[in-house]
Amino acid sequence: MQATAAGPRAQETEYAPGRWPMLALICAGVVGVMTTWFSATAILPELVRAWALSPAAAAWLTNAVQGGFVIGALGASLVNLPDIMRMQRLMTLAALLAAAANLALLLAPTPAAAILARAVTGLALAGVYPPAVKLMATWFRRGRGLALGALIAALTLGSSMPHLVRALSGGVAWQVVVVVTSLLAAGSAAIFALMVREGPHGFGRATFDPRQCLQVLRDRPVFYANLGYFGHMWELYAMWAWILAFAAAAREAGLSPFPAGTPSMLAFAVVASGAAGCLAAGWLSDRIGRCRTTAAMMAVSGLSALAIGVAFDGPGWLLLLVAVIWGMSVIGDSAQFSAAVTELAEPRLVGTALALQMGIGFGLTLVAIQTVPLMAAALGGWQWAFAILVPGPVIGAWAMLRLRRLPEAARMAHGAR
Repeated sequence: MQATAAGPRAQETEYAPGRWPMLALICAGVVGVMTTWFSATAILPELVRAWALSPAAAAWLTNAVQGGFVIGALGASLVNLPDIMRMQRLMTLAALLAAAANLALLLAPTPAAAILARAVTGLALAGVYPPAVKLMATWFRRGRGLALGALIAALTLGSSMPHLVRALSGGVAWQVVVVVTSLLAAGSAAIFALMVREGPHGFGRATFDPRQCLQVLRDRPVFYANLGYFGHMWELYAMWAWILAFAAAAREAGLSPFPAGTPSMLAFAVVASGAAGCLAAGWLSDRIGRCRTTAAMMAVSGLSALAIGVAFDGPGWLLLLVAVIWGMSVIGDSAQFSAAVTELAEPRLVGTALALQMGIGFGLTLVAIQTVPLMAAALGGWQWAFAILVPGPVIGAWAMLRLRRLPEAARMAHGAR
């Protein structure tokens, strides 16, 4: 009789009641606020014409968000902010700041002011994304890979939305994209403030101590998970940032009929397809392991970075197929690096470990985003520009296979590694 009673209690410990509705709310909030990430990138051709931007200034409209995110994430990890401040409050304030900074694009008197506004947007998003990962983990012990995959799918959908808004509002002033994405971010702040709460599987609170950041860096299993993430990040945001330019170049080179109608719609399809990849990888990682799943995804994405150059000249269906496969694989594994950290890091420092992982990873994207157009210029066109991204997934896959050999890897995915 006692053994029977223990069963439901054990199951209740593993499966928090209300976890799926709460995950849906967190995801809805992430979709809305993350639309501000690429709001300027989606309207970059219009901004280049309106402000007579140089190629370097145009790249910084995207890179400034990355830079702001890096400053925010690393700063938060140094002061242990995600582990000492209530997550819902931090996410609410950060979403409001993202909405305001994004809206400031409409008032920016100079390109420099616009780049500063984008940097503040990235700084604000560092107060949403890492805490959202930690908040989700308080609701899921089992099924964490799939749940985190759903969360990163929400991030992916949010990141793709500006391209959809631009594609559907062709011929309308670019300011519409800015206004719509700012309103969505404000709506996310309301969700975080009024509807989201922490789950029963809390990680505890840390006290302010900058040395804890170094403690995270010295953890060997976490190091390999981070190295896998860094290789993944070298590829991801550079692809997202420049797929619109690549598609436009393919159309200008004479590709006809052009798949998906317009470059903006193709860019939306590619980025949005990543949501399906996140869910598939989340389901797989809970069954075959984080390391196997991430290594396989990076193998596919690395090959796709080369294959997209082959498909540049068409036919159109081939370009679309390769681009969508790349879109699914380039982001599909992203959630699993964070899931690994929540399982490998010391519980009271999970928020700090996540912020540090993301801060360094997004720092690498600054270099990658600047490097891809330089590669295109050096090669005289965009066809093979993405080949520079291939070393990232190669190194990342190696790191995750190394992690799989460590005994600590048994803590991931309930032993599936």
